[in-house]
Amino acid sequence: MGFILLSAGCAIGIGNVWRFPYVAGAYGGGVFVLFYLFFLVIMGIPVMTMEFAVGRASRKSIIKCFQQLEKPGQKWHLHGYLGMAGNYLLMMFYTTVTGWMLFYFYQMLTGKFQGKDKEQVSQVFQDMLASPRILSMTMVIVVVAGMLICSIGLQKGVERITKVMMSLLLVIIIVLAVHSCTLEGGALGLKFYLQPDFEKMKEIGLWETLTAAMNQAFFTLSLGIGSMGIFGSYIDKERSLLGESVNIAVLDTFVALVSGLIIFPTCFAFGISPDQGPGLIFITLPNIFNSMAGGRIWGTMFFVFMSFAAFSTILAVFENIISCGMDLFHWNRKKSCSINLVALLVLSLPCVFGFNLWSAFQPLGEGSTVLDLEDFIVSNVALPIGSLCYLLFCVTRFGWGFEHYLAEVNTGKGWKLPRQIRVYVTFLLPVLLFFLILKGLGVLG
Repeated sequence: MGFILLSAGCAIGIGNVWRFPYVAGAYGGGVFVLFYLFFLVIMGIPVMTMEFAVGRASRKSIIKCFQQLEKPGQKWHLHGYLGMAGNYLLMMFYTTVTGWMLFYFYQMLTGKFQGKDKEQVSQVFQDMLASPRILSMTMVIVVVAGMLICSIGLQKGVERITKVMMSLLLVIIIVLAVHSCTLEGGALGLKFYLQPDFEKMKEIGLWETLTAAMNQAFFTLSLGIGSMGIFGSYIDKERSLLGESVNIAVLDTFVALVSGLIIFPTCFAFGISPDQGPGLIFITLPNIFNSMAGGRIWGTMFFVFMSFAAFSTILAVFENIISCGMDLFHWNRKKSCSINLVALLVLSLPCVFGFNLWSAFQPLGEGSTVLDLEDFIVSNVALPIGSLCYLLFCVTRFGWGFEHYLAEVNTGKGWKLPRQIRVYVTFLLPVLLFFLILKGLGVLG
């Protein structure tokens, strides 16, 4: 259970809460959800079993796992440095965004939104971004708290805290979903979310809808940079890895689907368009909570849920970063935590300053920020290319090899991966991943 909650905690993040409902609504509601589930099964879960298998067989973090399993003279271990860089890049902006959640939780808890009109609520978000002091302070709280928990150890620190957070997260999300679905007018939101809209799909295009579903199914699981593999390296061989991967994917998908049950009924009940991305969370929803009976309580619960979702990912990726330091430089856990504490505090500052002091720097065009650049590199380069490396390493004779991979995945009790899957993972799945990489880099438009 600890392994499942830790791994699910890594996969479950703020993207589950606002990105999934928004994308689902934009691409035809129930049609998109069905395609998403399909690609989760045929793409996400197989790649997850590969990351877990490499982690468990090597007993190392991403920086050393390929070196442990590759044949003499091979260079697969170089991917470890890409994966390590991907973890740092992810945390360079994720710590700041998690700080936003903490700030809004504090604002809701202390009633700072009460009595504010729409313009004033919107101004709170703008003022937060414009303040290096607020963003720095909340980012420091996130980094220090995460490193302190990780320094206690995997079971006493990370696993214990994550178990509590994930359990509370699941309770809070169910309570919020039930409440949203009972709002007057909420049924229209459910219809918009769950009823397949083939006209909208035709309008956008079948190919674009399929691509969006593939993208969401793949990236929701945080694969490719060893964030899952590190927990694979800690577990024993009592259970097969396919069943564990399915459990984690189900939990991740459950949170994403139920998030839609919170967002859409609430938006429709108050006549709000749900296609506003981050603005929906930080501008629109506080206005909705202001106009609801007991809105301060529901708003506080919502941002507790958001903070837990974000912080569970922080702990999981911090654990991978700390393990990389321990494997690469032979530091003990305390030393790796101390050095990475300083490193991440410094590395997170560009994202903080990108909204204020360095706002003139717009790396991806007008209106873009440092966060957009860091997110682009992680989402479109590190994750898909890293996953393709795991895949090729596991299924080709030039790497670890399919036989070793299959034996590791099927060791232990539980579901077994059939040998017949070899043709699919060797020939078709690499093509799908390669397509995602080209699409993400804009090569295919």
